[in-house]
Amino acid sequence: MTDGDFGLLSPVTASPAVAALTGDRAVMAAILDVEAAWAAVLEGAGLAPEGSAAVVAEAADAGHYDLAVIAERAQGGANPVIPLLGELRAHVKALDTTGGKGGKAVHTSLTSQDVLDTALMLLASRTVSALLAEVKGTTTALAVLAEQHADTLCVGRSLTQHALPYTFGLKAAQWLQGVAAAGRRLAALGLPVQFGGASGTLASASKLTAGSSSTPFSLADSLASKLGLSPAVAPWHTNRLAVTSLGDSLAALLDSFGKIASDMVFLGRPEVGELGEPLAAGRGVSSAMPQKQNPVLSVLIRSAALQGPSLASQLHSAAAMFNDERPDGAWHTEWPALRRLLSLALGAAFQLRELTEGLRVFPEAMRRNLGIPGPLLLSEGVSAAVAPLLGEDGKQKLQGVVDETLKAPAVQRSDTYRKLLREAVPADKLSDEELAALLDPASYLGEAAEISRRILAAYPEFTVSTKGAPRG
Repeated sequence: MTDGDFGLLSPVTASPAVAALTGDRAVMAAILDVEAAWAAVLEGAGLAPEGSAAVVAEAADAGHYDLAVIAERAQGGANPVIPLLGELRAHVKALDTTGGKGGKAVHTSLTSQDVLDTALMLLASRTVSALLAEVKGTTTALAVLAEQHADTLCVGRSLTQHALPYTFGLKAAQWLQGVAAAGRRLAALGLPVQFGGASGTLASASKLTAGSSSTPFSLADSLASKLGLSPAVAPWHTNRLAVTSLGDSLAALLDSFGKIASDMVFLGRPEVGELGEPLAAGRGVSSAMPQKQNPVLSVLIRSAALQGPSLASQLHSAAAMFNDERPDGAWHTEWPALRRLLSLALGAAFQLRELTEGLRVFPEAMRRNLGIPGPLLLSEGVSAAVAPLLGEDGKQKLQGVVDETLKAPAVQRSDTYRKLLREAVPADKLSDEELAALLDPASYLGEAAEISRRILAAYPEFTVSTKGAPRG
């Protein structure tokens, strides 16, 4: 085996499944698929000899080509299409028994940018299909967690501090909303075919179709149909919205993954202990400390999410520098950035699905942490309910209770707050039973249950039940 990039320094993408869809061989296969599909389009339109498409299709088997040689020779033309095209023509000539007619269907009226742009859209289409399947697995797992833990109390945190009572069900639903919204945006993207010819005027194709029933635009639409891509209104050699929109959608999806992973690395800390990653033999081990169980799934997901913004930014920087009618350099910087985004999103999606489907939830730890601030967590609701009972300066009196409570050690604040609050509010205005009800965290969840329900109902295509029917 020759040396290559196997992902040694990118464990989140070091997967045969990721390589199969986004690796160099997948890129080469996509280029060859575009050339084969174009030959079929030309033959179907009567613009290439009968039988030529079959010859090109046979020659377009990626197994015929030495990937390392093609990559090295790409330096000679600044893109991989040029050397691969030379090899393809040689294979077509060797296979052709029609007197050289097969070669007439290869690359006719195309330019290298037509082929590579279309190939990258094809690569993206295949990757996004697999990616969305993983996303739906994740969101389905999150929907289950949201329903199972609709009443599981925990602490809601704001700017690192305990804020209000919350439910783990709502947290899972909010995770779902982020992932499903980004997934829906990605699924809605049109990935267009590229066909403009040497300078975006379709001059060669116009000559090719003269006198036939086809036009350059009908040929482009047929190519899109064969490849499962979207038709394009016009060539987009230097209008890169298709690329930047795809990059933005992938980065947004990675953002939603990163949010979950960031919550996980905090909530899984030993001193917090509310969640745990699924256990697997040999995973999460330390090279030096045998007692450690590192949250490696979350770490890998975060590593992918942190790379997304800069890669999307690279696509925008390139798009802004696409000069003339065909660009120099800026186009070339798109390729690795876009492919990296695809591979990171897919690799992270595999990790996130495993994480959410096997997530360990510890309600007792959530309740324990909820008890640290104790009834102080209800001070907002207490103020709204009790202040009117204490006259015009009611809010100030209750704030004084809170301020005095905060002077006590953390472990004593729960009892201190109850005691000071009882002293501040006469029993004839608020009975012990009424006070106890106010200080029950379950009594101050607002619309948590309804928010969760609305989220799940809003994304039925991403919340498939265990029976296979979407929720809704």
